[in-house]
Amino acid sequence: MTETPRSRMSNPVKTLPDLGALTGMLFKVIGNGTVPQSTISLVHLRAGQIVANTYLTTMHTDALRAAGESEERITAVSSWVDALCFTAAERAALALVESVLTAPPAGTERVSDAVFAAAAEHYDEKALTTLVLAISQVNFFIPLALIGKPLPGQAASKQWT
Repeated sequence: MTETPRSRMSNPVKTLPDLGALTGMLFKVIGNGTVPQSTISLVHLRAGQIVANTYLTTMHTDALRAAGESEERITAVSSWVDALCFTAAERAALALVESVLTAPPAGTERVSDAVFAAAAEHYDEKALTTLVLAISQVNFFIPLALIGKPLPGQAASKQWT
């Protein structure tokens, strides 16, 4: 008999009910309209790719498809540096998340002044803060995805044991 795949942990919102309100507030704050939702989703997808997590990558790919994002752009997120399909603002956002999640060469800053300046060139103070919090949001969920191993492609009600 084949065993049904299961996540490692119980649904964290059932374990810690206040987590639902906290994550809801994060979504509300980040959804303030200063950064396009498509940019936030691209950043979240890139974060999932960087940490090599199928659950996050699948979830954010599905969200981008549902929002009508082109397959070309979804596929190009993994190689955004030389992809021609992203705006300068999107490229700055992708560079920012990549800098946060990728260890720099020894003796250099993780987020360089040049990466920050590029982001600041495209986003005003409120939008830049929103973008930083969008990166924080996905980073908030990375441990749950890596440790808890929710099931990729499963509905929220079915992704936890």
